[in-house]
Amino acid sequence: MGNSSLARAVAGVFAVTALLFLLSGLISGALLSAPSLRTVLLLGSFVIIASFGQGIVILLGGLDLSIGSLITLGGVLLGAWVPETNQNITWAIPAILLIGAGLGVFNGFGVAILGIPAFIMTLATGIIVESVILEFTQGAPAANSAPTIIAAFSNTYLLGIPILVWCIIPFILAAAMVQDLSSFGRAIHGLGANAKAARIAGLRSNWLTISCYAISGFCAALCGCLLLGFVGAPTLSMGDPYTIDSVAAVVVGGSSILGGSGSFLGTVGGALFLGVLSNDMTALGMSAGWRTLIQGTIIISALILFGALQRGGSGQFKLMLANLRAKN
Repeated sequence: MGNSSLARAVAGVFAVTALLFLLSGLISGALLSAPSLRTVLLLGSFVIIASFGQGIVILLGGLDLSIGSLITLGGVLLGAWVPETNQNITWAIPAILLIGAGLGVFNGFGVAILGIPAFIMTLATGIIVESVILEFTQGAPAANSAPTIIAAFSNTYLLGIPILVWCIIPFILAAAMVQDLSSFGRAIHGLGANAKAARIAGLRSNWLTISCYAISGFCAALCGCLLLGFVGAPTLSMGDPYTIDSVAAVVVGGSSILGGSGSFLGTVGGALFLGVLSNDMTALGMSAGWRTLIQGTIIISALILFGALQRGGSGQFKLMLANLRAKN
């Protein structure tokens, strides 16, 4: 997908998100209220954090299926190590983030050095982490409540907006610069677009791969720590939805699932779209099965659409667009 097509995809996902939010009023007028918007922004913030790591791995041409498990690990460890009084938080959070990044390095080593397919490597890591969590907690996380300083990010408001949402703005700017504007980001784009040519050009593909998975693990652990403040107490499934959500946000945001093309701003738009959609599905009382089915359908639809755009538009696709324009 060229730069112009990618820019249109990014603008399109924000436009569709805004339209979906406005149409939410047909379900319930309360969905257009300020509290509803705050909920969308807050839920979207967690997806944005997780999706930066997932997006940079997908940009590389990989996939991280361990994100949900690492998010749960972050929340469980923070709840176990830090009481509600915030004691131990100065060393606990850096340790948790380091563990997350270390598990990401483990994923990257398996993919880059051992040649294990990313799907298998990250799935196996996720299963191992889930098993460790189960053994560590004996099926019941020790903490009953989140540390107050972490809970404040979701429950304290500045100008009517949660503190976490304000904090996510500099995160978005920094992440966009890393992925889309830095030399590191350009190298990842190049490696994802054509790995063989990138190696010939002298890019350190193994180092880049391990670095991307380390970033993904770090972001997952960070998301788990912050998510604990929102849910109030750790659970063994708190990170489960974020594996598919992070993939969906990246794909809906216009990134190529095959790597080499994508924009973090598009991923942000995809995360907000999922936040609005989740809010609507909750209002409709949809079960978990239907919610997953709808998300899967959206991912497939996005893959089909952007796949057609990446191929430059087949004759049939161009004809379809021409017919739509003629009707309008």
